[in-house]
Amino acid sequence: MKRHQILAALLAATAITGGAAYADDNVVTIYSADGLHDGTPNWYQTQFDAFTKATGITVQYVESGSGGVVERVAKEASNPQADVLVTLPPFVQKAAADGLLQPYTPAGADQIPADSKDAGGNFEALVNNYMSFIYNASALPEAPKSFDDLLDPKFKDKIQYSTPGQAGDGTAVMIEVNHAYGSKDAGFAFFKKLQDNNVGPSSSTGKLTALVNKGELFVANGDLQMNMSQMADNPNIKVFWPAGPDGTRSTFALPYYVGLVKGAPHPDNGKKLIDFLLSKDAQTTITSIALGLPARSDVTPTDKAGMALSDALKGVTIWTPDWAAVLKDFDADTQMWHTATGS
Repeated sequence: MKRHQILAALLAATAITGGAAYADDNVVTIYSADGLHDGTPNWYQTQFDAFTKATGITVQYVESGSGGVVERVAKEASNPQADVLVTLPPFVQKAAADGLLQPYTPAGADQIPADSKDAGGNFEALVNNYMSFIYNASALPEAPKSFDDLLDPKFKDKIQYSTPGQAGDGTAVMIEVNHAYGSKDAGFAFFKKLQDNNVGPSSSTGKLTALVNKGELFVANGDLQMNMSQMADNPNIKVFWPAGPDGTRSTFALPYYVGLVKGAPHPDNGKKLIDFLLSKDAQTTITSIALGLPARSDVTPTDKAGMALSDALKGVTIWTPDWAAVLKDFDADTQMWHTATGS
């Protein structure tokens, strides 16, 4: 299923009815960043089906980019339509800071590490993940070794990354590049040079994968869970991490976070869904179905998919952004990116 097409009809219906689509008490509505509904089977749908079977509650699913789902919740704040929000940092931190979420401590929250949940109780990690890049292994004999390699003229109109400020993965690219180059000035100088090869803005990360697979693009951004789950349907893509000027290949954790929407029309159903998705049974299936990593510390992947994720990260340095600082500088940094790229 196309990530940007999921429940387009529902979105249209909601815009027209102003919420009439949510009148049934036996429903729960989740707004989610893309990634966990990819493939057949996919983790979201298997869990939604199991949840409905166990509770009789139907899940209504609305998908967009990480920033898009938060923006939608914000626009609907006076008449909330969503019960549950799933998105990536720093958008989940922004949603909490803007008062769009309400505190809730899910069952099993004691098994989620403290650094994977909000101190105020507004959100918890749902699926662990890492920012990544993909390349077309059929068109390129090997992955680009460094960010500077992406400036080669052979990549003219063959590179695209999702837009910082709109997409969580695109924002992650901005954060990673600035880290790799050691400063924001150096990072944005790189983005200015890269613009010669960049196709242009993209609000969605997921749609770039098919373009790389077909060879319309050679390189795009993504995240490890999403990219690994897409490989079955896109056999030409491979994951890589380019090195910065110091030769270090690095990435950082980019979890899917889940929270209860403030003013949710069905808060009890929202709590039940969050509990269900964070249950040990549901978390145990994350690596095998979603190709992500469980958020619970008492679930340790031992399957083939879990090993593949670990192997993909070998030799890559994992660092942790200061998300409070990222959120504080978010608007200014996004504007600096626009200024540097002219986008």
